[in-house]
Amino acid sequence: MNSFQFLVAVTASCGGLLFGYEVGVMNVVLVMDAFRIFFNLCTWDGSKLNADGVNIEDKSVKDKVPFYRDLKPTDSKSFIEGFITSSFVLGALCGALLASYLGEKYGRQKTIMIGACIFAIGGILQGSSIRNYIMIAVGRLITGLSVGCNSVLCPTYISEVAPAKIRGTLASCYQLMITLGIVIAAIINAIVWYFTNIKPDDLNTPRTKIDAEISNFEWRFALCLQAIPGIALAILMSFLPKSPRWLCSKGRDEEAVQILAKLNATSVEDELVQSELRAIQEDVAATVAAGSSSVVELFSSVIRRRTFVVFFIQLFQQWTGVNVIMYYQSQIYNEMGFTKFLSTIVLPVVNNLVNFISTFPGMWGIEKFGRKTLLIVGAIMMMIFHILTWAFSTQTSKGEFWKYLSVISVFLYVFAFASTWGPTPWVYQSEIFPTSSVGTMSNFFNNWIIAFVGPALMKMWGTRSFLLFATCCLLAFLFASFFCVESKGLNLEEVDAMMSGKAAGKA
Repeated sequence: MNSFQFLVAVTASCGGLLFGYEVGVMNVVLVMDAFRIFFNLCTWDGSKLNADGVNIEDKSVKDKVPFYRDLKPTDSKSFIEGFITSSFVLGALCGALLASYLGEKYGRQKTIMIGACIFAIGGILQGSSIRNYIMIAVGRLITGLSVGCNSVLCPTYISEVAPAKIRGTLASCYQLMITLGIVIAAIINAIVWYFTNIKPDDLNTPRTKIDAEISNFEWRFALCLQAIPGIALAILMSFLPKSPRWLCSKGRDEEAVQILAKLNATSVEDELVQSELRAIQEDVAATVAAGSSSVVELFSSVIRRRTFVVFFIQLFQQWTGVNVIMYYQSQIYNEMGFTKFLSTIVLPVVNNLVNFISTFPGMWGIEKFGRKTLLIVGAIMMMIFHILTWAFSTQTSKGEFWKYLSVISVFLYVFAFASTWGPTPWVYQSEIFPTSSVGTMSNFFNNWIIAFVGPALMKMWGTRSFLLFATCCLLAFLFASFFCVESKGLNLEEVDAMMSGKAAGKA
């Protein structure tokens, strides 16, 4: 791999940074007092909590120093919270539906640039929302359109410019950037929360209306900040080359060979460049000969195996429960008995750092051990840690020791996910069905269900929800064991032949 290939792959991976920031920002925004009051998630009658989160008016409480507002949840909290959070994923689902058409018509590079600009617009709309949860939901839906489209095209673009030997590592950079975006959002918004929600200026101000607004700077700033990475990605993508595969599909072979030569740091006459060009031309010709695809063709004898695999691999990625933790982790930690400070600032930042750092072993392991091995081992690990989280959480009333065991189990689950099921489905999808958005649509559809029902699920079942996710991890293990094949070290044309039944793959 040369420096230009690396630069291209990393820059395109920054589409994942937008996705990650959007996920990370909502975890903290959802527990910002001003946001909760503004959108009728909670009310505040002026009562106060001490540093331990106990109402200071309680006669048995010795610590009477006010630290936090004592907000009371409304009856509609779970619905509004789920609606706002899931609207982003609904938009992403629609974006994924449009991705293949836009990527083929306008090219991967140009469509990613447009998507980045749409992301910036959506962030500004969210931050400037009026006092109606429909408007912020529309802003999040627009942001989701961008993320959904780029979640299909960024890994595809990377796989089309990366050499086969390290394609998996470079394609998993997309997942790495998602985790980095989550970390950046967690740190920035934790700082904002700290200065606006701990001993706020209005803490001792008398309240005449329980739903009266307080300063909304905190959440408006956090959401509008999304415009910066969106605009930055659009600018950076303008310097990258078009996909050679897309150029060949448009009959622009001369441009394609020039880009292949630049990517390989050699001349257009070099045998490596010429062999890559021939392989792409043959594959494009086969695709053209097959004609345009339709929904019916997704289930044809040639295609249905790919459709089945990418749909279910992304379904299981979501039903491992990762986004319930990422969207609502502050509330989960609070239910385990941790203070507001630990639940909102310390533990989410630590968890998101674990998520980020754990992606590196996954990027290494995906080429060292292969895609299938990571999926099998990861599913077993996640199932074990979910069961441990539930078991330890049932004992938290017995002391601090059990609370910390519970949260450590959550961190270990995140490690298992980020090093296996985090990057692998995206890499696998871009290899076995790069021209289809079926997998990404499956991801966002199931993500939408999880995001919408998550608050109600946690309210009804509490930490018993982890048992549901443990069961899903068991099913994911069975799926990976019996239905996934190994694509490590194969170029896209070899993978295509294997999935079409023209060559034997590694089981």
